Formats: sequence, structure tokens, C-alpha cells
Amino acid sequence: MADLSRVRNIGISAHIDSGKTTLTERMLYYCGRIHKIRDVKGGDGGATMDHMDLERERGITITSAATHVSWKNDDLKIPEHEVNIIDTPGHVDFTVEVERSLRVLDGAILVLCSVGGVQSQSLTVDRQMKRYGVPRIAFINKMDRTGANPDKVMQAMREKLKTNPVPLQIPIGAEASFQGVVDLILMQAVLHEGDEGEEIIRTDIPAEMVDQANEARQEMLEALSQFDDGLMELLLEEGEPEVADVRRIIRDATLSQQITPVLMGSAFKNKGVQSALDAVTMYLPCPTDVEVFANDNAKDAELDEEGNPPQVKLSNDDKDPMVAMAFKTVVETFGQLTYMRIYQGTIKKGETYINARTGQSTRFGRLVRMHSNDREDIDSAGAGDIIAVVGVDCASGDTFLGDGLKLSLENIFVAEPVIRLSIEPAKRDDADKLGKALERFRREDPTFHVLSDEETNETLIAGMGQLHLDVYIERIKREYKCECIIGEPRVSYKERPTKRVEFDHKRKKQSGGSGQYGHVVGVMEPLPEDAEEAYEFVDEITGGRIPREFIKPCDQGFHDQMAKGPLGEFEVVGVRIHLQDGSYHDVDSSDMAFKLTAREAMRVAILPKADMALLEPIMQLEIETPDEFQGAVVGHLSSKRGIVSSSEVTDGNCIILAEVPLAEMFDYANELRSMTQGKGGFSMEFKCYRQAPRNIQESVLEKRRKEKEEAKK
Repeated sequence: MADLSRVRNIGISAHIDSGKTTLTERMLYYCGRIHKIRDVKGGDGGATMDHMDLERERGITITSAATHVSWKNDDLKIPEHEVNIIDTPGHVDFTVEVERSLRVLDGAILVLCSVGGVQSQSLTVDRQMKRYGVPRIAFINKMDRTGANPDKVMQAMREKLKTNPVPLQIPIGAEASFQGVVDLILMQAVLHEGDEGEEIIRTDIPAEMVDQANEARQEMLEALSQFDDGLMELLLEEGEPEVADVRRIIRDATLSQQITPVLMGSAFKNKGVQSALDAVTMYLPCPTDVEVFANDNAKDAELDEEGNPPQVKLSNDDKDPMVAMAFKTVVETFGQLTYMRIYQGTIKKGETYINARTGQSTRFGRLVRMHSNDREDIDSAGAGDIIAVVGVDCASGDTFLGDGLKLSLENIFVAEPVIRLSIEPAKRDDADKLGKALERFRREDPTFHVLSDEETNETLIAGMGQLHLDVYIERIKREYKCECIIGEPRVSYKERPTKRVEFDHKRKKQSGGSGQYGHVVGVMEPLPEDAEEAYEFVDEITGGRIPREFIKPCDQGFHDQMAKGPLGEFEVVGVRIHLQDGSYHDVDSSDMAFKLTAREAMRVAILPKADMALLEPIMQLEIETPDEFQGAVVGHLSSKRGIVSSSEVTDGNCIILAEVPLAEMFDYANELRSMTQGKGGFSMEFKCYRQAPRNIQESVLEKRRKEKEEAKK
């Protein structure tokens, strides 16, 4: 394995259509990985990283794709670096692809459009990067577009992302006359020549830009001096810092996430991409810069106050026992392909490793290095590497370990699905094909759920949005040759209590043999609306009123009954149970007796008296439309119970941010098109659950009652 200081594991993330895949395509070309640039929406087969037919047809990225390149720059004395790149989707419906990629990456490039700036999905991606503590550089793309304004984009980064952008370049020309950039560190103009922009020309700054460049460099150095006392002293003495020192300060401040270095260019016009690769090697972390901790699951490990296991720092050393995380699975004809990030130790072909979740030993028969959909066989891989293993049966988020270790890595955050559809095969003979397809997609994508409705016997699929489910339905049709009948989209409602309830419930069943006795007393109180957990259990039993071994079954019983609420049998959230008292029987009490008692108490004595309210999913909507249609669009949103949070007009283009209930958003794409003569577009993502108005609650429950009656017939 290469020297770890020369390895970079990076992701490319951004809002839809900001140019992530185009940027990745150029990086592959300049690194010599591909020999012809293909474009996302080009007629030449689509971009390399969009390897699915559906991706090429729609011009969007659906699954994250990994590749491996080498980069060096002799002019800047950058030695050869190995870079693992993951290109991620922009659509929020495929957000789990971004989530699981960022979980295993060390650094990232946040791509922003020079015209659109910080858009709704940029905020989501930024939030995900912060969740996993991923340092990033920003690349302001599409500098050749009409309306390009990097200063405005950086202002939006400060206000919306709460980051500290520090531009390392300023543009030479803008919009159609964009020619290149001024490198503020070396104070040189960087221009691109050649058919594909492969020749980098470093020359003097144009005379008319010298003053602007000096001013911008001074601002950059002042911003950096906040993080280095030596640089601040030098600036006060009006000295000139060394280039190596400036780069060191930028790197340190980026790694500590105090700044976001900003680069500019136009990936489509082949300008600025090589500078982005230089910045990746100079400013983003190598595996040894990132501290990774695992949970110590050894039996003698002491738990903290909250019952969590202690943390162990992983070493990044090839010689230590192996620890790796399976962050993505793809089920294929010849077995499962599992993408892995190795945190310490070495994975060797033919060796056996232990799955920390199941405790089972698994042999790794074939290791491959991925390049989009192509693979290259390898015999081993070391710490800091990202590879794939063929034929291993596991789930996303599983930790694999070498001999003697009892560790597990923090799992991947998975959002809850908000929309569901019923699905059945058009021909009865295709039921087997549909079953195989649904099982495969369920295993690959943690946000794709498959459920069955007990009343109607329908199979339901649930996901992050209409596009998410549409893509899977299309894939079932193409990849499994199975035509399906799809039901109306349904919203995933939830129920929550609104008032405190005291309970005292006894279960007493005496029969010929041993009976069942359980008695629980306590209080249920609603959790705050913004609580992260759906359920909390507080054990307040003293003096052995209920023996310790029966407390956990009580907790389990209360929790089990939250699957179906009393209103419309929707999932219950926002419950805190205080178990305060109770009694037991020496012979008739058991784990099962107390579990059933708690279930019964929830069903009979708590939820029906808690004045339950219906919660509906609210979506964050971003609409882009010509400003002449602003009034019509805003008025239409009001009719959909939408709340407009902001709208701004730039260069005749209006961007409206609003919060709208998901139930009102079906077929919105067609409605928006007809209102804006086909010129409007929108993106939406799940924001939160909120209490539905009483009249909406009644109509939803009435519809639910009718569905149940029809199912019985």
C-alpha cells in the first residue's frame, strides 16, 4: 500500500445539476483514467460514473459510484497521490447514497453553482458533512454561465451554511468571457489551452487585474492570520509569508473545519479542474489525519453513565488486526458486491474475517478495486483504502474484524421513508420476480422499505419521495422484466399523544397450569415535538416492587405497542413512559407476563386516553421560476397549505423556499409546469413531522376507515 500521507478518500457532493458528475469526469480524464471525456447528457453514452442506463437516460446520478485515480503536479512539486473518489447523487430521494459515502470518507468537495449558489440540497449535504465531521473544499462551478457571481455564492455560504469561505482564487473574466483564474497564493494567472483544457499555462496576472488581485490576496492572508499567530505578526510587520507556510495554514484550518477554501472554474469548459485536484492533495486530509473511534464491545468493557460502550481509537496501521466497514451493498447475479473502507490492518484475499453484528466468520474470496462499474482484481488492500468484496453476505453498516477484536463502528444515519405505494405484478406468474427484486432493493438501500398491509394483503413499498420509488419501479420493469400495477401514493402519517396519562394496569390470567400475572403503574407524558427519539423509557422502580429481570420486558412491551396507534393504526411517536410501581406474583409472573401486561396497558389504558393527534410529513420545497410567474406560484402554494419562508429574485429568476405538507404535493410537477409554461422547476426534501389541522385529521381518518371496510368485503 502507498504511503498513507499520499492517499486521499474524497466525495463529490452538491445540489442537483451543480456539475458533480461532470467535474468527476474531467478529473478522471486529467488523471489518465479515461481517454475521452463524455458528458452527462451527451449522445455518446453518458458520463463514466453514471453507469446505469436509467442514469444516462435521465441525466441524473442515482447510485454513488467509486473510482481510484493517481494525481501529481510537477510544476507545484506535488508528488504522486492515490485518490479514491466517490461521486454521489444530488437528488434528496437518494440521500442515503450521500450519507453512507460521507460516513467513510476523509474529505469532500462541495460543488456550488456560480448562479444558483447555496441551494436546498447544498444545505442537506453540508449538514451531512458536519454530522460526520468531514473537512471540505468548495468548488464554484459553471463560472461561464450568464449571471455567474462567486461573491454572492460566498456570501450565501456565510449566511446559509455558517461556514467561513476563504477564496484562494479570483476569476479572470466572467460569464461568456471567463478565461481562467488568478492563483492568490502564487500570484499567477492560470489559463487552460489544448482541445480539452489539458495544458495549464501559468503566466503573469493581466495588468488591469493586478490591483484587484493584490487586494484579494491581502484579504485571504488576513482571513488566514486568524488561525496562525506567526502570520498575524508577519502581516503587522508588512512582511511577505512563504508559500509553504500559507499552504500549511490553509491545510490546518481546513482540517479543523475553521475555513472552507474556495476554488472556481467551469468543469464543462475544462477550466479549473486540475487546480481542484491540486487542492485535494494539498488541503484535504489523508487517512492518518482523521481520528476514527470504534465501540469496544468486550465483555469487561466499562459502560459510561448512559450505558454506551467505551471508545477505542483505530490506528490506520497495516500491521494491526483488521477493522473495516461495509458501507454499501449491491446485489448482483453472481452474489453481493460489498464496498468497504479499511480503517486499520490489511484485508487479504482468501482470509476469513468476523462480522461484528452477527458474530459469524466470513471468507473474502475475491477482492476488487472499483472504477464505476468496472472492476480490477487485487490480492490485498491496506488501511485507508476503499475497495469492494465479491460474494459476502452482509448489510450496509456492518463492521468486519480480524482475529481477537471485539469492536464495532458507529452505524450510518438512515432517514425515515415518508411516502408509500402499493405494488403488485401485472401477471400472477411474475410474483416470484417481483419478490426477488424487492428483496434485493431492500437489502441494498436502507431507506427503501417493503411492508405488507395486514388488512388488504397488499405489498407496500416506502421511500424518500416519488422519484425514489419511480426509479425502483422502472428498475423492476427493466432488470427483472416484470410489469407492475402501482396504487395511489400514500403518506406515512404518525400519531402522537398530546396529554399526560396516569396508568395502573393489572393482567391476571389463571388457568389450570401456571397463570400470568403482571401489574404496572406509572405515567405517560408526551415528549417535546422536536425530540429526536420516538420513545423513551424511564425506570423509577424502587425497593424491588418489580424484579429487575422484568423491567426490560416491560420496556419492550410498551415499545411494541407503538407500531399501531388508536386513531388510524399509524405508528406512534413522542412517548415517554415513567414506570413507577407495580407488583408481581412469585409463581405466575414471568418475562412474557410483564411484556403482555405492558402491551395491554399501552393499548387499553394509555393511548386511548392520551388525546392522540395526527402528524403529517412536511416537505421543504425550493422552486425556481421566471419572476413573472412568482405571484401565481405563491398563490398556488397557499392553496396547498404551504408557508413561504423566503423568495428572492435575481436576473429575472425567482427562487421560492416554502414548507408544504407532502399530502398536497402529489402531481405538483405537472401543476408547476402548466403554471409556468414549462419553465419552472422544483426540488423538495423531508423537513419534519407536524400536527395536522383537525379537519385534515378527520378526512384522513375517514378515508382510512373506508379503506378498512372495503378490505373486509
